[in-house]
Amino acid sequence: MFSFKNIFRLVALLEGVSYLLLLFIATPVKYYGNDPQYVKLLGMPHGLLFIAYVAMAFMLKKDLNWNQRTFIVVLLASVIPFGTFYVDKKFLNSKK
Repeated sequence: MFSFKNIFRLVALLEGVSYLLLLFIATPVKYYGNDPQYVKLLGMPHGLLFIAYVAMAFMLKKDLNWNQRTFIVVLLASVIPFGTFYVDKKFLNSKK
């Protein structure tokens, strides 16, 4: 149940959600509402989740037999809104 792949899936989900919250809620509130508190609140957890996502992707590359192109897509997904959700559906949600 708690395989390394499943932990990566959870980190990917949390990283994606934190990125969306930071991008679409906290940043507009900071600039349009003149309140940087939400960016400060969400920034550190998102940063830690981003680092964990990238590090775990490097660790899983060999185990999941990702070729170079797939690995690049997995890494780029961490900086594209909704990208980690795509990675989960396309590369991680298999029943293997």
